[in-house]
Amino acid sequence: MLRVGILGASRIVPWALGEPAARRSDVQLTAIAARRPGAASPLAERFAINNVYDRYEDVISDPSVDLVYNPLPPHLHAEWSIKALEAGKHVLCEKPFAMNAAEARAMTDAAAANGRRVIEAFHDRYHPVFEHLLDRVKAGDLGTLSTIRAEFSHTIPRLEGEFRRIRSMGGGALMDLGCYPVHWCRSLVQEEPVITQASAVRDPDGYDEEIEATLQFPSGISAHIASRMSQGWHYHARLEIQGDRGTLMVENSLLPQLGHSIRATIDGVFRQYTIGGGTTFDYQLEALVAALRNATPLPTEGAGPLGNMAAIDAIYAAAGF
Repeated sequence: MLRVGILGASRIVPWALGEPAARRSDVQLTAIAARRPGAASPLAERFAINNVYDRYEDVISDPSVDLVYNPLPPHLHAEWSIKALEAGKHVLCEKPFAMNAAEARAMTDAAAANGRRVIEAFHDRYHPVFEHLLDRVKAGDLGTLSTIRAEFSHTIPRLEGEFRRIRSMGGGALMDLGCYPVHWCRSLVQEEPVITQASAVRDPDGYDEEIEATLQFPSGISAHIASRMSQGWHYHARLEIQGDRGTLMVENSLLPQLGHSIRATIDGVFRQYTIGGGTTFDYQLEALVAALRNATPLPTEGAGPLGNMAAIDAIYAAAGF
C-alpha cells in the first residue's frame, strides 16, 4: 500500500491524484494540509483522508505518509520537496519541477542523499498516446527526423492572486504551459538541446505572456516551441513530428482522454486515428506505484527534470529575461 500525503488544496488535486487513487486498492490518501482555513476539509471528506492539518510540516512528519504530493506554486517546489525528502518521504512534484535548474539540482541531490525519489508530474508522458509516438519514432516509421513543432496555449485569467501571472511565484507562459512542449521535444529526441532563438511578449508585471523558441539538438533535429496564455487562446495543444518519410501530428496528447486525434502521412499514405485508454493521471499513478515497488527508474525523474529546467532557463535567457 502506497500512503500519500498532500501539500495544499490545489484545484489539480482531484484530477491528478484524488480520483486515480480512489480507483486503486493499493494507494491510500492519508494526510493533507492547507494554509487557508478550511480549504483542505472538502478534499478530505471527498477522498476519505483521515489526517487534516494546517501546516505542511505536519504532513511531512506524519508517519502514515510514504510519499508526498507537492502541487504547490513553483516557488515552493524546491523548499517543500527537499524537506519531505529529508524526512524520508518520496515526492511527486508538479510541473514545472522548480524555479530554475539550480533548484532542480538541489532537489535531485536531496533525493540521492536521503535514499528517496523525487519525480516530476508530467502525467501525459505515461499515457498510451505518447508511448505510441515514442514507439513510432524509435521504430523509424518517419525515417530520419528533421523538425518538431510543439505548442500549448491556453488563456490564463487575470485574477487576483493567480500565481501563474506572478513572476516571483513561478508564473509565465513558459513555466506553466511551455514546459510541456519542451518536455515533448526532449522526450522524443532523447537529447539535450541548445537554444538558438527565443522571443517573448512580456507583461508589464515582468512575466512572459507569450513565448516562442527554437531548439537545436546535437543530432541535427530542430524544434520550435510556442506557448501563449493571453486572452483569446482557448485550449490548444499540438505536436507535429516530421521526418524524411513523412509527418506525424497529434492534437491533444496532453489530455487525450478528453479527445485527441493522430494524423499520420507516411510514404504518401494518410491515416487518421485515436488510441483508447484511461486518464493520463491514472497511468502516471500506475507507473509511480510500480516504480516504487520494483525500484525501477521513471522517465520524469533524475536527468529528465534537470534537463527540462536547464532548457527553460536557456530559453528565458535567450528571450532576454
